[in-house]
Amino acid sequence: MAIAASPCTDPVVLNMWHPISAAAEIKPGRVHTTRLLGDSVSYTLDGDGQPVAWRTDPALRPGMPVDAARITERLPVIDRFCFVWTSYGDPPDRLFSIPEFDESDRRTFAAASIGVHTSAPRAVENFLDMGHFPYVHTGILGVEPHTEVVEYDVDITEDNEVLATRCLFYQPLAALAATKGQMTEYTYRVPHPYVAMLYKTAPPDPSRLDAIAIFVQAVTEEQIVAHNFLCMVDHTNTDSELKIFQQKIFGQDKPIIENQMPRRLPLAPRAETPIRADKSSITYRRWLSDLGITYGVIPEAA
Repeated sequence: MAIAASPCTDPVVLNMWHPISAAAEIKPGRVHTTRLLGDSVSYTLDGDGQPVAWRTDPALRPGMPVDAARITERLPVIDRFCFVWTSYGDPPDRLFSIPEFDESDRRTFAAASIGVHTSAPRAVENFLDMGHFPYVHTGILGVEPHTEVVEYDVDITEDNEVLATRCLFYQPLAALAATKGQMTEYTYRVPHPYVAMLYKTAPPDPSRLDAIAIFVQAVTEEQIVAHNFLCMVDHTNTDSELKIFQQKIFGQDKPIIENQMPRRLPLAPRAETPIRADKSSITYRRWLSDLGITYGVIPEAA
C-alpha cells in the first residue's frame, strides 16, 4: 500500500540526524531508496566507498546507475554506529555519543530494520516501558508473579538527554548468554528524540553492561522503520544468534505498538493515565514538548 503523507515542516525534526539504512546493506554501484519524513531519499556509495544521499529524482528508478551530475541536492551524511544517517536541514556537527561502541572487545552490529505502523515517539516510549515485560515477553524478559516495577530515578541530564537509572526487574532470560533467571539492572537513555537506548547487566561479565538501541526512522508521522543496534559483551553466541534473539523480542513488541491508539504520541500530561511504570514516559513526553517537537505527536494545547 502506498504511503501518502505530507512532507515534514517541523524545523526541530528537519534539523535532526535520521537513520536511513544499515551501512553494511548499502551495495556499491546501486541506488537505494527509502522514505523519510514523508519524502523520498536516495542513497548509494561514491567512488571512494563513502555513503552519499540526496532527495530522490522522480526519473531515477531503484537500481539505475547514478550520474553524479544529476544529484542536485546532496544531503549531509554521517556513517556512525553501523548505520547511515542524513538530514534535510542543518544538523549538529556530531551525532550523540555511545562510548561503548569504541570499546575494542565489544560486538557491534545492526540487528534488524523492521517497519512498524506507529509514530517514532510511540516506538521510543514502548522501548522505555518495563511494565509490559511479564505479559509481552513472558519467560524471557519477565514472568508472573514478578510484575512489580520498583521505584527508579529519571532525570534530564546536563547534555539534555532523558536518563532513567536504578531500574531493576526480574528476568528469566535477560540475554541469550544468560543461564538462569536474575534481577537485571537497566539504565535507559534517550539521547535523541527518535532514539532509545538501554544498558543492562551483561551475563558473561556482571561488571559491564550490554548496550541495545533502536534508531527510529520516521517514514511518516504514523509509520516508521525501527533500526535495531547491538553493542554486546557476549562472545559466546554468533552474530546470527544474537540478531535472531533481538528480532524475536522486537517481533513480540510490534503488534502491541501497532495497536496503540492514537499512533501519534499525546504530549498533554493527562492524555493517558500515568502509573509508576510510565515515569520515564512522562519525562520523555515533557522533554519532547520542551524541545518543541510537533512531528509524530499530538502537541499539548496552548
